[in-house]
Amino acid sequence: MKRKAFWGIFLFVISALLLVGCSGETTTSEPAATQEQGSDNATDKDAENGADKTLTVAIGSDMVSFDIHDHNNTSTEAIHVNMFNYLFKKDAKGEIYPELVEDYQIIDDLTVEMKIKEGVTFHNGDPLTSEDVKFTLERVATDDKLKEYPNYKQIKEVQIIDDYTFKVITHAPEPSLFHRLSRLGSGILPKKYIEENGWDHFLANPVGTGPYQFKEWVRDDHITLVPYDNYYDGKVEEWDEVVFRVIPENSTRVSELLTGGVDIAVNIPPADWERVNANEGTSIVQEISNRVIMLILRSTEGLPTADPRVRQALDYAIDDGALVNNVLLGGAVPTTTMVGPGNFGHNPELYDTYNYDVEKAKALLAEAGYEDGFEITLQSPRGRYLQDAEVAEMIAGMLAAVNVKVNVEFLEWSNFVEMRNANENKEAYLLGLGNSMFDGAYSVDWYRAERYEGHTDYKNDKIEELLAASAVNMNPEEREKQIQEISAIAAEDVPFVNLYQEKINIGISDSIDFIPTPDEMIYAPSIKRK
Repeated sequence: MKRKAFWGIFLFVISALLLVGCSGETTTSEPAATQEQGSDNATDKDAENGADKTLTVAIGSDMVSFDIHDHNNTSTEAIHVNMFNYLFKKDAKGEIYPELVEDYQIIDDLTVEMKIKEGVTFHNGDPLTSEDVKFTLERVATDDKLKEYPNYKQIKEVQIIDDYTFKVITHAPEPSLFHRLSRLGSGILPKKYIEENGWDHFLANPVGTGPYQFKEWVRDDHITLVPYDNYYDGKVEEWDEVVFRVIPENSTRVSELLTGGVDIAVNIPPADWERVNANEGTSIVQEISNRVIMLILRSTEGLPTADPRVRQALDYAIDDGALVNNVLLGGAVPTTTMVGPGNFGHNPELYDTYNYDVEKAKALLAEAGYEDGFEITLQSPRGRYLQDAEVAEMIAGMLAAVNVKVNVEFLEWSNFVEMRNANENKEAYLLGLGNSMFDGAYSVDWYRAERYEGHTDYKNDKIEELLAASAVNMNPEEREKQIQEISAIAAEDVPFVNLYQEKINIGISDSIDFIPTPDEMIYAPSIKRK
């Protein structure tokens, strides 16, 4: 396909190692009795000075669930990361290091022996043991109803050696094992607490081993966390309370930031960047994110989008450069790949480029038998991603130029998640896919036919072959080429229309020191008061 670069933009290239939804009506969750400790954390000095030690973060959509295995939502993980520790963790550059693991040894291609740190406790006081690791990893590795199952099904079992030592055994060689153990689904769950009280109790009163513990969740309003007094790495003294306020409206988030109602506000729209920077006491901080915004297309037989020529035509009809420059004011980078810079398997030839040729789009539609066009529904969240509603509306206008009538259906985030979970997606929907693994294997797995049967119904035999081969290839050079080839095939076959890689645009109070990271985590212990 012909590609043309529309504009030049400075690329922040992430250094990398070879790695890389709970629904219901509005409720108030009260903390368990064992969780009330630590809610009054002001030091004498801070009390005397009247220091405000509450960190308030304005987020655009509510948390999905406290079940770390039953969502794959980055903004939810950005909250969870404060409550749950992982076996391994990544730094801002995506490099992996042990967190709960004290020591480990690679026995063979299928087995890694690990020892966890002693003295780590859950927020209810129970000690962390190998039993909790086995309970956590085997749950997500065996229950195919869980959203995170595809990312952990590679694990065959966890063999316990003693209270602190265990072996993680995979079904086949697993080159991405450490990447998987450093994200979302490896946040260790309390086996005894859950078995004694049940899942419903845990979801209402969650406990982890992290630096902050749960205090309250009022749906569609706020989530409140407080420091855990007995955190193994020392109680966090910086903030007495961390409050995530759910504010879907861009204008309201900006107003709250400007008037001091919040310390951090995510997804500040481009039209307000200058206003925030000009305001005394606030500023905009930016970072290239690991999130690609795309149109997920249905390839289900009988739909126009089942024809690859139609999918290609939609890609050519959309001017990604105009979206980036006119709607986002430079707040993104056009891309035809989901695997961005800094991720293992990134193909630079597919980045900072895009397809736009209206006449070719019309020719492809005519070739596919749709010279007079057709009608589709585009479902989109409103307020979840930067200018998502405006982007969806502009895309509808662009497709109208090639006789494709687009009915845009806006959904609140919770309803959008339910739509996706129920496979009720129409011909297309707007989605942003992040990657906290920093490994392209996570991104290209979205093309796997088995994973999205009944959802996209896309299948490409060559991609299936490469997915199978790369999943067990312990040779990093060969695996990198396989992931790059998958991306290249997808760029031609267009199962999804990759639009652009978002920038993180966050408004902050000048009274705090906060640097966003590409994985979009909001880790309170790293945010300091000035």
